[in-house]
Amino acid sequence: MIRTGNQYRDSIRDGRRIWINGERVADVTKHPMFQPLVDIRARIYDMAHESAHAAAMTYEENGEINAVGSKLPRNAQDWRDKRAATDCVLDEVKGVVTRVGDETIGEMWSLFDGQDVLNEVDPRFSQNITRHIDWAVKNDPFHVSANTDPKGDRSKRPQDQDPDMLLHVVKETDAGIVVRGAKYETAAAYANQAFTKPTIANWGDSKLSEYAVGFVCDFSSPNLKFIARTGFAGRAPAEDYPLSNKFDEVETLVVFDDVLIPWDNVLFYQHTRAAAFIRATLHRYSAFAFVQRNLKLADLMIGAALWNVKQTGLEQQPAVQEKLATLACYREGINAHLTASIVDGEVSPGGLYMPNQSLLMTGRVLACSQLHHMMHIARELCGGQICITPDAATFADPEAGPWLNKFYTLNDSWQAEDRRKLLAFARDLLNSDYAGHRLTFQLFAQAPPFAHLGAVYRNFDWSGPLEQAKESAGLSDRIYGLKAAAE
Repeated sequence: MIRTGNQYRDSIRDGRRIWINGERVADVTKHPMFQPLVDIRARIYDMAHESAHAAAMTYEENGEINAVGSKLPRNAQDWRDKRAATDCVLDEVKGVVTRVGDETIGEMWSLFDGQDVLNEVDPRFSQNITRHIDWAVKNDPFHVSANTDPKGDRSKRPQDQDPDMLLHVVKETDAGIVVRGAKYETAAAYANQAFTKPTIANWGDSKLSEYAVGFVCDFSSPNLKFIARTGFAGRAPAEDYPLSNKFDEVETLVVFDDVLIPWDNVLFYQHTRAAAFIRATLHRYSAFAFVQRNLKLADLMIGAALWNVKQTGLEQQPAVQEKLATLACYREGINAHLTASIVDGEVSPGGLYMPNQSLLMTGRVLACSQLHHMMHIARELCGGQICITPDAATFADPEAGPWLNKFYTLNDSWQAEDRRKLLAFARDLLNSDYAGHRLTFQLFAQAPPFAHLGAVYRNFDWSGPLEQAKESAGLSDRIYGLKAAAE
């Protein structure tokens, strides 16, 4: 059944060993750099119990109320419901959060589609993935993703250097496998579990590898260590950095110091074919929620830029309208890919309804590859004052404040305080350390750019253009076997 916010908070007070800013964290739910996101995740849980949000956030099945985000997608309406639930959350928290669970559980659905591959390895693994997906639906955990290893010297095989640079199995026992290494995981310090799987690796011709392992990791397990980067929350006043102080999702290096993974939690092990399958299909579902976040980010950029030109009376200028229209095209391009990927969805190998893969993956490339251009256009529209405006404390100063009030008041409708708030918001959205971090995160969070394009290459239907060009040029059917390839 769906949990409450307090039940979630209690679940992560499990004695886990967390470090940030050079100190050991006593209570992750109360630490100033973690608490803002803990509170947002708790708010998401509580929304599911409130009459104003329950219809969008939950569904009933077999007499139980479950979260829409974890529901296996069986038809197009399931995806519309998931999209509506995500919008409901982002509208409620008034910002963009990327790692809150609904966008990572989909990675396990990809493995659900690969049960034939798992059955070749060991039928138990296929049973494990089915059970864990069902468990996630019924128990509503905060589920995240573990992909990236430290990697070390990437010109060498992991076996030719410190082997722990890639997570690997060091021992088998009757109880399970023992793993050693580390993974970078966003939100791990305050999540319940992670689908842990190999990063992009070169196994050569090997059929078996101790590095080809995937499992569900319970973050309350002994011998885990969570070493987090410094957060943005609390580094500057919330009045000046409203996004940094609320929406920073802290990344963590999770160290597996000989951690026992029970056999029931192992989803695949040793067989490189299973590992290669999950790497190739990992984002066939989770990319949808990821790209949807870019849509909301585009809305925030458009809103900040448009309010600024309205404040300053420039909205009728053709050059300004051209830039606003460019932002709108970016936004609607993302929207079109998301919408069309549902309408033209496909039945997956496991019988699920997956978004049209070519449309979804090209939408991801559009959203990520053009983001920095759109941020720069929004900066232009917001003007130079976003980087030179004094802080809120100076506006409140009895001597300096009146002068700022004079020069930042635009007219009767736009007083200095609203002007200051808009500029602070735009600065944090576009110019701050948090803004730069988000830009890099969006570029690499699901995969690096070459992998984004690789997914497009694997999913685009090349047969149509080949056939059209062959027919238009009058090529024979013998040329390169195109007709057979098209069929």
